[in-house]
Amino acid sequence: MSEDRCWLKNYPEGVPADIDLGLYTSLPDLMAQTFQNHGNQPGYHYMGRDITFNDTAAHVRALAAYLQSLGLVKGDRVAIMLPNMPQYPEVVGGILVAGCIAVNVNPLYTPRELEYQLNDCAAKAIFVVESCAATLAKCIVRTNIAHVITTAVGDRLSFVRRLIVNTVVRRTIPPYSLPGAVPYRSAVARGRKAAPAPVPLTGDDAAVLQYTGGTTGMPKAAMLTHRNLIANALQSCAWFQPALARQSDGKQHAIVTALPLYHIFGFTSCLLVGLHLGAKCILIPNPRDLDSTLKTLASQCFHNFPAVNTLFNGLLHHPSFVTVDWSHLLMTIGGGMAVQRAVADQWLARTGCPICEGYGLSETSPSISCNPVTTTTFSGTAGLPLPSTWVKILDETGNALPTGQAGELVVKGPQVMAGYWNRPDETRRVMTADGYLKTGDMALLEECGDIRIVDRKKDMILVSGFNVYPNEVEDVVAALPGVLEVAVIGVPDPDKGEAVKLVLVCRDDSVTEKTVHAWCAERLTGYKCPSIIEFRHELPKSAVGKVLRRKLRDAAPVPAAAQNAAATRTAAVD
Repeated sequence: MSEDRCWLKNYPEGVPADIDLGLYTSLPDLMAQTFQNHGNQPGYHYMGRDITFNDTAAHVRALAAYLQSLGLVKGDRVAIMLPNMPQYPEVVGGILVAGCIAVNVNPLYTPRELEYQLNDCAAKAIFVVESCAATLAKCIVRTNIAHVITTAVGDRLSFVRRLIVNTVVRRTIPPYSLPGAVPYRSAVARGRKAAPAPVPLTGDDAAVLQYTGGTTGMPKAAMLTHRNLIANALQSCAWFQPALARQSDGKQHAIVTALPLYHIFGFTSCLLVGLHLGAKCILIPNPRDLDSTLKTLASQCFHNFPAVNTLFNGLLHHPSFVTVDWSHLLMTIGGGMAVQRAVADQWLARTGCPICEGYGLSETSPSISCNPVTTTTFSGTAGLPLPSTWVKILDETGNALPTGQAGELVVKGPQVMAGYWNRPDETRRVMTADGYLKTGDMALLEECGDIRIVDRKKDMILVSGFNVYPNEVEDVVAALPGVLEVAVIGVPDPDKGEAVKLVLVCRDDSVTEKTVHAWCAERLTGYKCPSIIEFRHELPKSAVGKVLRRKLRDAAPVPAAAQNAAATRTAAVD
């Protein structure tokens, strides 16, 4: 059984069985200690400029004071709709120091998606990048948002560079009207006129609302407390110790931050780990722009690269890959989606650094397990549970199974969420009587303690590391005039891990692939839009009329490349 934590005997030397949860009382405490100990060092690199922790700290204090001047109090929700830019850590810090709760928002959201999230969390304020302001303008009147702070891509660059970058970028931004919106630099200037009032915080206070679908249904917010997030950052850093101990170049530890910071994988593995280590985060605003990403990497020395399989694969096949000095890279952490063995093998051959695959969920802040950073081969497993983490494998009746037998993976530890925001019924559904979170994933525990995922949540689709929930896509397509029945499934994709496939029955010939694509593009973020559309005369159903997605999945043809990728599949960060 797993209660004895059999995996501890296979921990690498230097990795503790448990972490010290008393190291920080809250995330502002973590930030304050980092600012004090590493203030003169760069905390972030962005568009050719290093920004020190002292500079970040000054912005954090100013933004906290500004938010308090608006009348926001402890527990109020403030949304963040920003890509990877220096403003992101400053805004998060300001929100938390003010005692508020940060709500991560995907900048790619459509107005419909944004409206749902802002109303669900009852956010009172939002920080939004100018390129997304038009999206907000289309739905803000139907939300409780009272305060909008807009920021431009170049706001944290030098004076001349700021003018040039913002002028060029603004030519491509859709027009919008947000009366009363305050520019970021103005908010900071106003906040600097007074110090923020101290707000007592404990580890049990909610710090971040991270939206996820859990195992079913529309997105809901995992309430991640200060303790949850601190714990997972410390668990990750403890796991990284063998690699950190090998760093001998005398340089500041640097983390490639290509993962979106609004995604929990990037939030913890880059932002929080970077703060705890006093590391420099090399901010990549748009990792899909491989030319720009590799140009940035070629100019920097870096040691830690957490990312998803699609990015690793894209970089490997880009001609500029050879322009980057990979010799300082100590650890490559793969998550967000399955790492393919072919990609892992090529990455090791060309960088000399193996990809260590991890596994987790938004509900676990996110990391549950990871392959040791001392590994020299790709295991195809989700690795060992992290320090201070307990896992079990349960059968359908809730009884623990021995090693080698597959069942549902459940997890307990300080990184497990406090519950779903305003969803006590959903919280009860995923928690066991003895405090374990049901992951919804089928897995087995190997003799060595490795977690091997044998099947993921049956309906959720994982596209390039992002969750797609069939119910949401089906609801959108079902509203298209002429559609009679609809079902959405995931099919293997050699590049994205999975692709969204739409199967529909129509009343007449007025519905075409073109009309479906256009309908979805207006209402769904790009990665949620179906890339494969199949028209049928009927859908398979159960005796009670329920559409059987499983039969659709079983009948879907699988490309040979995807079959090879599926052979190495293991679930990763939610």
